[in-house]
Amino acid sequence: MEYVYRTKGTCSTNIELNVEDGVVKEVAFWGGCNGNLQGLSRLVKGMKVEEVITRLEGVRCGGRPTSCPDQLCRALHEMGY
Repeated sequence: MEYVYRTKGTCSTNIELNVEDGVVKEVAFWGGCNGNLQGLSRLVKGMKVEEVITRLEGVRCGGRPTSCPDQLCRALHEMGY
């Protein structure tokens, strides 16, 4: 399933996801701190959704109330996980 999530409170503007059978196949962040987000995309590729949520949900970025990893988890929740 492909899904585009509009982020809130982060430096990226959208997260594009492809999840199949509960496994993250692809993640692309639009905008933001590109190098860090490319690394995050490579990290979660092939991981089970539950593992991504366990590891990244609630992660904060500096003084912001959320972060791109946290927003990724929110997107996965919106997808029904």
